[in-house]
Amino acid sequence: MTQPPKSSTAPPGTAVPTMPALPPQSGRSGAPTPRRTPDATPARRTALAEGVDQLRAAATTEPGRLRAIGALLAVLVVAFGAVAAWQTDSRATAAGDVLHHSQPLSSDAADIYRSLADANTMAASGYLAGLDETPATRTQYEKDVRNAASKLVTAAANADPGSSSATYIKQLNELLPEYKGLVESARANNRQGFPVGGAYLRAANDTMQNQMLPKAQDLYKNENERLSADYGNATPYPWFAIALGLLALGGLTWAQRRNYQRTNRVLNGGLVAASAATAVVLLWVVVGHTVARAGLNDSYDHGVKSLTVLHDARIASLKARSDENLILVSRGSETTTLPDKQVVDTYDWGYDQQIAALGKGLKLADSLADDSAGRKPVAVANSSMKVWISRHAKVSENNELGKYDDAREGVIGAKDATAECFNSVDASLNSALIQETKEFQQSAGDGLDAMTGLTVGAAVLAALGAAGAVLGIGRRLSEYR
Repeated sequence: MTQPPKSSTAPPGTAVPTMPALPPQSGRSGAPTPRRTPDATPARRTALAEGVDQLRAAATTEPGRLRAIGALLAVLVVAFGAVAAWQTDSRATAAGDVLHHSQPLSSDAADIYRSLADANTMAASGYLAGLDETPATRTQYEKDVRNAASKLVTAAANADPGSSSATYIKQLNELLPEYKGLVESARANNRQGFPVGGAYLRAANDTMQNQMLPKAQDLYKNENERLSADYGNATPYPWFAIALGLLALGGLTWAQRRNYQRTNRVLNGGLVAASAATAVVLLWVVVGHTVARAGLNDSYDHGVKSLTVLHDARIASLKARSDENLILVSRGSETTTLPDKQVVDTYDWGYDQQIAALGKGLKLADSLADDSAGRKPVAVANSSMKVWISRHAKVSENNELGKYDDAREGVIGAKDATAECFNSVDASLNSALIQETKEFQQSAGDGLDAMTGLTVGAAVLAALGAAGAVLGIGRRLSEYR
């Protein structure tokens, strides 16, 4: 009989035989193909990962935590000192620029304007005098021209290449010889009695009023803007350094409190020294900058503002004097149509405008002066201006009546002439400028002195503070060895 097929299901508890492993397949050449086995060598970890693990492991122990705290405190104190030194140095540099660079250059720019305007005034006065021109008038004219040329050289040396200031200086240097040539032509023709001399003088005045003085005024404006920028860099508080100082001081306080809670020791010499050094630097930074700000702000409010107003007033007086002379030189040949269609003598109208500006400037200068030494010369200038106005009214009356010689004598005469009033106004304003310059230098110098030594002191004390923090933590670590 045929045996029935065996069932593939084995009874419970019976071991099932396993199938034998298949031989490895061979390639076309008949050689067996090797089997791939996994790489048993693990990948190496990076140094950073190992370092992180070591730090994590160290942080689980008190010595490890102390080392981390010491390193953090040292970094905070050093960072505070570095930032304090950097911010203090930048502010001290800006304060030094205010005192020694930008303000003197601003005054030089104003002096360029004043010298050019005064040269124009002296040229007109000399022309009016004709053959009677005094050596003093001629000498003053030459002095003004030389002074303007010298100040332009200084301004050129300090102007940034390609800047608008450099352009103005170049143009003024080109126009100055042209102006001098026109004045010399006017003088030569006037001495020979040729009426064309007046045309040359008016051309010289137009060159000065419409080309040279506007460029000099723009140069003065640029230097004032540079001065304002230096003040803006010198006066802000170093808030970043102060914040870091407070953070470092807070960290040192926390570390000492932590040390006390774990050891019942009230003081740690190193940490106390670090806290003291940090506190001294922080206090020095705050107090030093507060005093510096006070001095610099005072130098601006009672120095720079007053100087600007006085410069403007002096320039207005020079323009008024020049227009007064040109009224007689032009003899009504130059007219201006006002917005209300009224036709007026150009120089007579210009005189009125400049005298009004002078009066406003003197009033403002008196309000800005903070002591009698500053107010006294302004008061003298104001009194002289009032006399000038009354004498000019008499000159205008004589000129309108055709009394040219009397009008001329009232302007450049030796007695009771408007020249006396102008000279008094100019001398008084010069005295006020000298006084305000002294006050500016004193206040700005005090502000700069308040930051003296702070840059180096902050760096040195911060280094000592960081060393104290490390030594203090090291003393605590020695107890675990």
